[in-house]
Amino acid sequence: MDMQEALRTVKYSISDDIKFEKIAVKLGRSKRQVLSQMIDYFYRSKKDPTDLNDELLKNTILKGQKDYIGFIRTQETELLIPIKREATSIVELLKKIVLSFNNQVLEYNKQVLLNQSIQGKSLSSVYQTLDYIEKKLEAKVMLKQKSMSILNRYIKERESLGLMSSTREKEELAKQARKELELL
Repeated sequence: MDMQEALRTVKYSISDDIKFEKIAVKLGRSKRQVLSQMIDYFYRSKKDPTDLNDELLKNTILKGQKDYIGFIRTQETELLIPIKREATSIVELLKKIVLSFNNQVLEYNKQVLLNQSIQGKSLSSVYQTLDYIEKKLEAKVMLKQKSMSILNRYIKERESLGLMSSTREKEELAKQARKELELL
């Protein structure tokens, strides 16, 4: 009799029995065992079997999302915003450095161009002086050659006159040599 009191009867439709049978077979348990486990599950989880959307799962997901959003906001205020501020200030400093560098480079380039211009003028003057000296040296060489030619001719003609020639002829020869030297 103890067993009779412990057992209760529940009536349900044939379509529910077919579904119940499929669940029991799929799980590999008896219908009585599956029923007992379903009752324990709903009792412990406090879920409403008519709620197909599973509110507990939704609440868990929403709580997790709120935790993620809070974490991201914390990271944004503690890391991202200060990094952005620092990056902005670094960019401004780099702009100032580049501007200063460009100004110095431009000033240096102007100075270099001015120095190159001055050196060009100096070199031009040096080239003109060297050209002048070269012409003078060429003129001196030519003068020496012509003088040597006059002297050689004088000596040759004087020797051809010989000892018997008159002083007047010798004087004439010397006068002609002097005249040619003066024309140089």
